[in-house]
Amino acid sequence: TDSGGFQVFSLAQLRKIKEEGVYFASHIDGRRIFMGPEESMQIQSNLGSTIAMAFDECIENPSPYKYVAASIERTTRWLIRCQEEMARLNSLPDTINKHQMLFGINQGSTFDDLRIKHMEDIAKLDLDGYAIGGLAVGEATEEMYRIIDVVEPYMPVHKPRYLMGVGTPSNIIEAVARGVDMFDCVMPSRNARHATVFTWSGIMHLGNKCYETDPRPVDEQCDCPTCRNFSRAYIRHLFKANEQLAGRLAVQHNLYFYNTLTEKIREAIDEDRFEQFRGKYSQLLATRI
Repeated sequence: TDSGGFQVFSLAQLRKIKEEGVYFASHIDGRRIFMGPEESMQIQSNLGSTIAMAFDECIENPSPYKYVAASIERTTRWLIRCQEEMARLNSLPDTINKHQMLFGINQGSTFDDLRIKHMEDIAKLDLDGYAIGGLAVGEATEEMYRIIDVVEPYMPVHKPRYLMGVGTPSNIIEAVARGVDMFDCVMPSRNARHATVFTWSGIMHLGNKCYETDPRPVDEQCDCPTCRNFSRAYIRHLFKANEQLAGRLAVQHNLYFYNTLTEKIREAIDEDRFEQFRGKYSQLLATRI
């Protein structure tokens, strides 16, 4: 479960950040809401997730150096409060998941020294895992890769590394090459609802006219239920007719594709051929058909 930090970031026009936490206005009815580290931990504890994320400030890229420096110091103080509150919650008799884990989130915008300092500070807290946050929020892809390269040497080697909000199939392959273990992203489902699907030959937009009478499956190398049962032409027709089934079939395909991609990455690592896999697929999967 996420902490709400990114959601607060996305409500930039409605929020006020203070030491105790964040005050923001509901985007639905304007009601004033407060969220701090303790509230975030309590909500995630009630949800009973395996992993809870620390409450942090997701910093906009680019941001002034002085602001970022102050922000990461506050995020570290919030992280300590998260850790203390989680320990309290996990000790209670009626807690749903008494073994809930806490991951800290590295911030620092695009400043190498601040990223490193923050990673060093939060690594001392010996958390269950560590995430790199504040990326994939508008910066160039190469800049994102550069930040991962900068931070990774300072991440504990025996703890899971999680890259938040990323990304495309190619992003995942490249981040794995840089030492990342875990990902989350809305991309496979959000893009699918707009007729964009990921295949082993590249990225396909099913709204294109060239698929109007195409009897082939979305991806001839895929055995997901969508590809086994429906043609490109039929799914394109559903999109053009604004039929909800179009999005459902495309989402099903994309989620299956991402799961298969990560299975293949794990197999390639286990068989010591990840670099060959990366060389074959990293650019190919980013190609628009």
